Amino acid sequence: MKALLLTALLLGLPVAGLAGGCAPDRVTVRGDWGQAGFAVEIADDAAERAQGLMNRAEMPRMAGMLFVYDAPQAVSFWMRNTLIPLDIIFAGADGVIRSIHPRAKPLDETPIPGGTDIQYVLEINGGMAARLGITEGDTLRHPAIGSEEVPAAAPCD
Repeated sequence: MKALLLTALLLGLPVAGLAGGCAPDRVTVRGDWGQAGFAVEIADDAAERAQGLMNRAEMPRMAGMLFVYDAPQAVSFWMRNTLIPLDIIFAGADGVIRSIHPRAKPLDETPIPGGTDIQYVLEINGGMAARLGITEGDTLRHPAIGSEEVPAAAPCD
């Protein structure tokens, strides 16, 4: 934990982002590198997912949006009317990260496929995934992740 705290301080990240709590407005990403917490808005219906982070000039460093789908599916995103670069993190029903699209270009309407069998998508500030060391195989932790059929890889306690 001391090494994780020192890394957070050196990167200028908020130490509170390292808390292990599980809350509806927080996503924790865990990997071999440690863990980081993000304050998130939830997009869990069609209208919220369609709006996403459009028309925002900025977003706090350790913030983002978690897109929650009812079931795993093929997903594709774009950056229409999105003014800030984003890392787009695609995860399966168990919360395991399947792919990451780094630094999606603002206002670009080119489709960004996330893969098949995706149920959760986390958008964070562009470059943050690389800065923290987030990679495929890491896990997302949030109360919405997991079910009886597919338990979360990093369940809430």
